[in-house]
Amino acid sequence: MDEDKTKVIAIMGPTAVGKSGLVLQLAKDLGGEIVNADSMQIYRFMDIGTAKPTAEERAEAVHHLLDIVDPDEDFDASIYSQLAREAINSLVEEGRVAIVVGGTGLYLKALFHGLFPTGYSNQRIRKRLRREGEKDGGVKLYEKLKQIDPSTARRLHPNDLFRITRALEVWECTGKPMSVLQKEHSFKENPFITLKIGLKRPRSELYKRINQRVEEMMELGLLAEVRELLDRGYGPHLKSMQALGYRHMVQHLVNGMKIAEALRTMKRDTRHYAKRQMTWFGGDQEIKWFHPEEVEEIGRLAREFMDCLEASNG
Repeated sequence: MDEDKTKVIAIMGPTAVGKSGLVLQLAKDLGGEIVNADSMQIYRFMDIGTAKPTAEERAEAVHHLLDIVDPDEDFDASIYSQLAREAINSLVEEGRVAIVVGGTGLYLKALFHGLFPTGYSNQRIRKRLRREGEKDGGVKLYEKLKQIDPSTARRLHPNDLFRITRALEVWECTGKPMSVLQKEHSFKENPFITLKIGLKRPRSELYKRINQRVEEMMELGLLAEVRELLDRGYGPHLKSMQALGYRHMVQHLVNGMKIAEALRTMKRDTRHYAKRQMTWFGGDQEIKWFHPEEVEEIGRLAREFMDCLEASNG
């Protein structure tokens, strides 16, 4: 019965759109706590480049699933979904409103609708694909994925060797593209009653904010943060170190790229990532879209959502 399900509010949207400020206000207004759905903010020691909530912001509202693994630990959407569901259920049992916030579409889909079965794996195939990818940075593997599964390839960055090899591994194990298997699965799980609020801005406005954020990250010490990660032994090959900002600073620190070029490509790649995020979220018909400055309208919708559910459960 739907009325027996846990109720959740989710705030989603592209990077730099303005999710953090809005969700803090919402948490204070509703007496809620925040559950992170950003795949990079889970990592310890990676604060500036992930735009992680500051100590002051964390003091304003309790945040969950931040700083939970080291940069060299394995972590994926399946693990995230399990931990996030546990956190949400604990909050609701304590009478708190759970507010999920983030821009990692796969994490949000795993949380709210489940993932297709993960049993399609073969260590021998995986190791071979990774060796192939290490030879040329994954260029040939990405081209291969574009041929056999263009839908999945469009959602992945050409440097995302981890997910590219995973998609090819699934294809070699099953003879079916991952996108087809996902469609067959249909993500039919539905453990929550969820109000999905999407934030968006005009493209020019969003891109300007992205460029400004990159500059601010540099001022806050992103270069020093990446240098410290390298000194700790977290190498450029790690999935976490391939993320936006980190791989660009590595290009400067390790490969000698000029800092101006590293910043230019970081801004460009972040804009491209935001575009891919909007494409992903655009396929979810459950999302209600707002400009981040429509705070009163969003707050009213959230209160009505919670009040309606409370009335139906009473």
